[in-house]
Amino acid sequence: MKKSLFIFFITLTAFGFQNLNAQSFPNRDASPMDLAIARPSKNAPPLARVIYSRPEKNGRDIFGGLVPYNEVWRTGANEATELTTYEPLMFGKTLLQPGSYTLYTIPNSDSWTIIINSETNAWGAFNYQKEKDVARIEVPCVQAVAPIETLSMIFKTDNKGTVLLIGWDDHYVEIPFKRI
Repeated sequence: MKKSLFIFFITLTAFGFQNLNAQSFPNRDASPMDLAIARPSKNAPPLARVIYSRPEKNGRDIFGGLVPYNEVWRTGANEATELTTYEPLMFGKTLLQPGSYTLYTIPNSDSWTIIINSETNAWGAFNYQKEKDVARIEVPCVQAVAPIETLSMIFKTDNKGTVLLIGWDDHYVEIPFKRI
């Protein structure tokens, strides 16, 4: 009897400690968050940064399908893409002051409208408010030389400013920001 009670106690204790020490972390996000930073040189202060979620193509029709043409898109998945500028930058004819913005886009087959909006911390484009637009420009949509499986953003930076490249599926756009 004592032996049975002892084994029962040990078993109960082992399972109890296992549950106390186990952590419940969620699975990896299907569209993980990423960021890109624009720096004129490796040790220079940043000019700009984007934080975005990276959905994958997974055999889907992207532009004109999953991402409809002529509709405001959050430019990624999950939360809308966040753009932070660290110094004044020209975006088209608009001077962007340092700060955080939301970067929305309206894709089309041959060009995209790029929108800088003052509303931040937005999930998706469901609550997009045109009256909060700071600036808009139109940029050509270019055919990529190779398919881009995962939405990707990168900055090309020089002394004159930076260009944000956004590529996915078989297209990409270049968005210029000029230093003043």
